[in-house]
This record gives sequence, C-alpha cells and structure tokens, in this order.
Amino acid sequence: MLLKRAVPHAVLLAYVAVVLFPFVFVVFSSLKGSNVEIAESPFGIPKTWHVENYAEAWVKAKIGVYFFNSVYLSFTSALASALLAAATAFAIVRMRFPRAGKWIYQTVLIGMFIPGNVLFIAQYLLVMKLGVLNTHWALFLPYTAGALPLGVLLLAAFMKSLPRELEEAAIMDGLSSAGLFAKIVLPLTLPALVTVFIVNFLGAWNEYLLANFFISKDALRTLPTGMVGFRDAFQTNYALICTGIVFSVAPVLALYAFLQEKIIEGLTVGSVKG
Repeated sequence: MLLKRAVPHAVLLAYVAVVLFPFVFVVFSSLKGSNVEIAESPFGIPKTWHVENYAEAWVKAKIGVYFFNSVYLSFTSALASALLAAATAFAIVRMRFPRAGKWIYQTVLIGMFIPGNVLFIAQYLLVMKLGVLNTHWALFLPYTAGALPLGVLLLAAFMKSLPRELEEAAIMDGLSSAGLFAKIVLPLTLPALVTVFIVNFLGAWNEYLLANFFISKDALRTLPTGMVGFRDAFQTNYALICTGIVFSVAPVLALYAFLQEKIIEGLTVGSVKG
C-alpha cells in the first residue's frame, strides 16, 4: 500500500524536476560572470552572484522598454477581450433572440477554425488603412479580436450553469440588463473570467509574427521581437542572454502563482457544470 502511494509521488516529483531544470539552469547562467564559467560549469551554482547582469540587460539592451510594452499590450488586450467575450456570452445565453442568438454564437465560434496566419495579409491591410500601422493599436486590435472566439466559448458554457433564479430575483428588484450583467453575472463568472484573461494574456505575451511586422519603431517593440535583436547584439554574452530569458518567463510564472486558484476553479467548475 505504501509503495502504491509512493510511486505516483515519485513520478510527479521527477516530472517537476524535468520541467524546472531548464529554468534553474537559465537562472544560474544569468548570474554567472563570464562565458568561461558557464562553459566550465554549465549546471553548477555561480561562484560569484553577478546580479548586475540584470541591471545591464534592463538598461543597456532596452529590455525594460520591451518588457513594459509587452505588459501593457498583453494586459489591456486580455482585459478587453475577456470583458467583450463576457458581454457577448451573456447576450447569447441569457438574452432572448428568436434565432439570431444561435447564429451569432456559431459565427463567433467559426473564428476558432481559422488559423491566425491565414488572416495576416488582411490584418496588415486593415491596420494600414485605419492609419494605426506602427502603433500599439496595430497589435491591440488583432490581439483583442483574435481572443474572442475561445473566450465566448468558455464563458458561455460557464454562464449556462448559473442559476436563473438569481437573475430573476435581480430583475424583480429593478435591475436593468446592464446592471444584471455588471452586478450579478460578472462577479459570479469571475473564475472563468480569470481563466480567459490568463489564456489571452499568454497568447498576447508570446505573439511574435504580428509584433514583428506591424511594429518597426524600436521604442514600441514587444519583448519577443526585442529579444531577437537582443540575441543578435549579445550573442557572445550568454549570461546577458539568459537574463533576457528570465525577464520573459518570470511575469508569466508570477501571474499564474497569484491566480492559480481562480484558474483551477474556473476550469473545474466549468467542466462539472457545463
């Protein structure tokens, strides 16, 4: 019996070690003083902890500029797409349309079957005609629109599980449709909203193709595109390259660490009730 309990834990611990090992290697390498030390002891602890590598990468390689651009675009587009998806899902699930509700829902979901790369030329022409090329709007609009189908799918499934009695009681108290959505539905849908937000944030944070072609000003570049230039400029300094990798991974880990309970709750409740 003890062996049966120990084996799954041992397997999970081994899996965690395999997953964390590359990140630990990158962190240790980012704190080493030279390429020679990294080559001689690639998996060892730094002899001297060179924390100044992070300050050098942040300022000298403009990682700070790229970092804040990515945070700004990822946060705003993820928030906007989550709220728009919630409003759309609420209209489809709770408002009564004779036949349009199902048609709107199916039309939105069609977007999930269209690869993003197929729309690249159309998106480029659109942002160019709108006059927002080479601005953050050129990325904000595609990021927000591209995340809507999955968000509507998840939130609509979650909202179907909400008891209608709460909404009926709110309407009896005099709440309008907007008040019902803002004061009743949104708070109850918070776990699913957080899940959608995280998924959208990660998608925008890691996006490279649109950011590379729609933005040419160095001051407006995001972290994925800025890291390419950073790699080219510091290709012989592996410690600084590793610091850039840490800067690109750390916010995602921190975001999940703070919101993991909401994410798990949103996924499990949706799977049980949806």
